Amino acid sequence: MSIKLVNLKGTKDYLPEEQYLRNKIRFTLEEVFKSYGFRPLETPILCFMDVLSSKYAGGAEILKEIYQLSDQGQRELALRYDLTVPFARVIGMNPQLRLPFKRYEIGKVFRDGPVKTGRMREFMQCDVDIAGASSMMAEAEFILMVLDIFDKFGLDVYVSYNNRKLLSGILQCLQIPDPKINNVILSLDKLEKIGPEGVRQEIEALQLQDDMIERIFNLYDNKQIDLDYFSDNFPNSLVKEGINELKELNEYLLEVDALDKTRFNPFLARGLDIYTGTVFEVFLTDGAISSSIAAGGRYDKIIGGFLDDGKEYPAVGISFGLDVIYNALSMKKEFKNNRSEIDFYIIPLGTNKESLRLASLLRKNGWSVDIDMTGRRLKKSLDYANKEKIPYVIIYGEDELKSGIIKFKDMEKGEEKSLSLQDIPQELKRFLPKN
Repeated sequence: MSIKLVNLKGTKDYLPEEQYLRNKIRFTLEEVFKSYGFRPLETPILCFMDVLSSKYAGGAEILKEIYQLSDQGQRELALRYDLTVPFARVIGMNPQLRLPFKRYEIGKVFRDGPVKTGRMREFMQCDVDIAGASSMMAEAEFILMVLDIFDKFGLDVYVSYNNRKLLSGILQCLQIPDPKINNVILSLDKLEKIGPEGVRQEIEALQLQDDMIERIFNLYDNKQIDLDYFSDNFPNSLVKEGINELKELNEYLLEVDALDKTRFNPFLARGLDIYTGTVFEVFLTDGAISSSIAAGGRYDKIIGGFLDDGKEYPAVGISFGLDVIYNALSMKKEFKNNRSEIDFYIIPLGTNKESLRLASLLRKNGWSVDIDMTGRRLKKSLDYANKEKIPYVIIYGEDELKSGIIKFKDMEKGEEKSLSLQDIPQELKRFLPKN
């Protein structure tokens, strides 16, 4: 019986043309992460289920999407659904780490949720976190880093931000019962996804009183509200604390000329239970993609909760969606039909051994080289190089071997040059000074 070759729903193969751009995104992210003092970390994909399902982790909403399994020892395991909880575990397991500890990690995560455009079950997360910094300076630096990264990508973005203390305090003042505040926050987090009516239906299902629901949506419909409005109309300690933190953040952003790239949104929640303070999401200014392309926030209780030592370990982080950034860049004309990452394609014509030696020489001089191994006709080899967008071809036949002069073809310009085989690296550098 033949096997039907298909991918598991929610997973995808990335062929070279796609992967070239994905690698470029990853390289750019890493370079910026390092420039901000973050160091690399790698954590296992396999985790103990009790860590991922801890009350200090993602909360009930994410538990529905965890891939669970067991090993031969009947231990309950799971595939990680994000990189934040593993990071918190690393801090808890390594008390010798000096704080603040700044790390970045790029790796695959898994969520057994509904599949739709822009949402896969296996996807890459690119996370940056700081443990041990309580100052709003950390959030300001993350926002600066966001702007630097998307400037390098040529994408115009803005950062939507809020504070979970402010939102929780507002809901308390609206007399939402404490046991239901978290559920209301989870619903409010979906305002951009399902709209006000969809959120209203979810909140109504929580069996709140009609006047409570109306107070929530009257506030949502008021587009003139700002921090001073909440300070004047919501006498609550959480509201006050959230406002103070947001004002401190605004002062930092004003100092570095980044405030005009942000938008305060008092209903921004971020869905996971882990967030304790600032939350932020990054959006394309032109709205070409409606979902956020990066998001994060402050989570001060996970690490201390794992350690149960009575201490608080302040932490804040952000996750960049590699796949959604890829989609955004794919829509830009300058990122389409990019040339191959291969510099030269050598076509041997009866000179296989000599061509292999030439390829080795060019690689030692820093170039990326492929070599035709099929023995097909020259026209077909040139056609292959053209379709693969390889910019330069070297034709190396027996005549070239005897004369010591090889043919070098610029595929984009259609120009052909004769170069001395004896000084080939130096000869090529005359035409390709950047290599």
